Amino acid sequence: MQIKSENFKMVGKLGVVVLGMFCFGYALVPIYKAICEMTGINVLALGDRQIPGATARLPANTQVDLSRTITVEFDANSRGPWHFKPAENSLQVHPGELTTVMYEFQNVQNRTMSAQAIPSYAPAQAAAHFNKLECFCFNQYTLAPGEKKQWPVAFVIDPKLSRDVNTITLSYTFFEVGGKTPAAPVASRAAAVAGQDKRAGA
Repeated sequence: MQIKSENFKMVGKLGVVVLGMFCFGYALVPIYKAICEMTGINVLALGDRQIPGATARLPANTQVDLSRTITVEFDANSRGPWHFKPAENSLQVHPGELTTVMYEFQNVQNRTMSAQAIPSYAPAQAAAHFNKLECFCFNQYTLAPGEKKQWPVAFVIDPKLSRDVNTITLSYTFFEVGGKTPAAPVASRAAAVAGQDKRAGA
């Protein structure tokens, strides 16, 4: 009888321990959230408290310079019998902001052709700060007779670009591969002339 009594006491103690562990585990989540909110370690918990029902959001891109606006003009030059143009003539962007513009192309010939685009920039100093993440100018393309295509250009302007630059012209010359290499686009020639005039004035 004494042994059974001791067994019952041991089972009772173990039951209390199990119950205590369960309660502690159940209370651990709210305790963790309270500590995180006090210390500011858990940004997600802080955001949920400030905006009830809000889902997790990525932090804002602090590299975007909202104090500046740059006008980017898009130009298209064709060296052959085809249609080539940007979907938009210009956009206003902030330095550091990811922007995408589409270019449209159609092979209006009755034969298959392969072509590629060459980019240029004005002013010339913008070239080092115009970072293209995706561009159709990276590859050559083969298009069937009458085939239409739309290609994206995804870019970011480096915030280190001089504050004197308020407008950038991105110009593409689209030419048939295997043909004569095209002349520099108007944007490049204008930038070169401007540079020569500046040096002459100096």
